Amino acid sequence: MYTHFWEDEMVHALSSSNVGTNKPGRVKTVATILPPSTPAPYSAPVVIPQGAGARFNLGGFGINWKIDGVHTDRRFSIIQHPLAPRALAAPLHRHHREDEYSFVLTGKLGALLGDDVVIAEPGTWVFKPRGQWHTYWNAGDVPCEIIEVYSPAGFEDYFRELAPIWPDRTKSAELLRKYQLDLDFDSVPGLCARFALTSARPN
Repeated sequence: MYTHFWEDEMVHALSSSNVGTNKPGRVKTVATILPPSTPAPYSAPVVIPQGAGARFNLGGFGINWKIDGVHTDRRFSIIQHPLAPRALAAPLHRHHREDEYSFVLTGKLGALLGDDVVIAEPGTWVFKPRGQWHTYWNAGDVPCEIIEVYSPAGFEDYFRELAPIWPDRTKSAELLRKYQLDLDFDSVPGLCARFALTSARPN
């Protein structure tokens, strides 16, 4: 189910002249809600609290929207992905209009980048340039969580449009054309067998 936490979306922190406390050494922060459709630039600091953002779950692969292209003048967007143990995130695929950069927060991320297999632990960045066939998965037996940066922005909306039609793959052709994304659905069984994974994707 697609869940939208509007009240947690982005927190617009007021300037220091508007906040205060009577306890020395502590700062009281007063915040107002910054709707996800509010474009940059902003007149005060912006804070995105832990747990903020709309969420959708594809089984073992989760989507938590954090920063949209409207917030960055379309330069980049950011999604946080939780992956269940041994979960394959996607079939082999390639993007034609954006680069991806994955930062591992927790757990162990496996990735197939062209013909190369890499394992990334917390604190590691993994580059997935446009035009490269790739996929990724949780390579461990505990949950893994990553930050995914898309540059330029736009691909965050692919997941928004995927949510209402999931898991009916017969409706995905137009979506793939729109976002210039190639998916090799036939790669899933081989990937799962090769790396001992499970997939949220329908057969």
